[in-house]
Amino acid sequence: MKSITPPLKVLLLQIRKEARVRQEEYESFCQYSGLAPAELDTLDAFAQPDFGPQVLAGYDALFVGGASEASVLEPETYPFVPASIALMRHCIARDFPVFASCFGFQLAVLALGGTIIRDERDFEMGTIAVRLTDAAASDPLLHDVPDGFFAVAVHRERSVHCPDGAQMLAFTAPCCHAFKVPGRRFWAFQFHPEVDRQRLVERLTIFKAHYTEGDDHLDQVLRSAVETPEANDLVRKFVDRVLRPAQLERSPGSNRRARGG
Repeated sequence: MKSITPPLKVLLLQIRKEARVRQEEYESFCQYSGLAPAELDTLDAFAQPDFGPQVLAGYDALFVGGASEASVLEPETYPFVPASIALMRHCIARDFPVFASCFGFQLAVLALGGTIIRDERDFEMGTIAVRLTDAAASDPLLHDVPDGFFAVAVHRERSVHCPDGAQMLAFTAPCCHAFKVPGRRFWAFQFHPEVDRQRLVERLTIFKAHYTEGDDHLDQVLRSAVETPEANDLVRKFVDRVLRPAQLERSPGSNRRARGG
């Protein structure tokens, strides 16, 4: 009789005050991870800013999304920033699986003792070509991604260098764009693997006053945007290549299958 593995349970930490974008981000992670809605729960950092590692109880992994209404450089204004950094450190120490995007990437950099700087202008926005490091060739998520793949990036804050204790996997001229913590199931991406071109259009339209210099600038960015399938596939690869195999190992009968019995 074929063994049926139970569903996964993943927690998405959201740093989104705007309800429309919070829902859109949730739907994006569901779509590109391949998870059913019942497999993905959310923690709203604005509604619950003081949280500890106990929020991970019963979950198989943590997703961390982006933010347009907060800054990792202002922990006194946003109390969920130190709580999130502490959660990242907890995950790294215990090898709890993490897939972090944009704001989540910046939190991960700070959790590892790295530095984040802020750009008031000329920051990355739109779809950008991302280069791979040599280390990406053996990475479980990036080994079959072409160098120079396109990804959505909209961020005013960045890390020029990969933090100590991490292995850089992807970059652009201005910043580090992806890293993994060696020996840990922990990936962080400055670009948005969960965002495609259409969602970029919708999100920038909502936040055009925050990121653009007006309608002409917005139109210019959106006209140059391209599809980003390789970047979008990364969320599902994390689920299929990292979470599902671990789930299979925990399921009844896994040892018997491994022995060929």
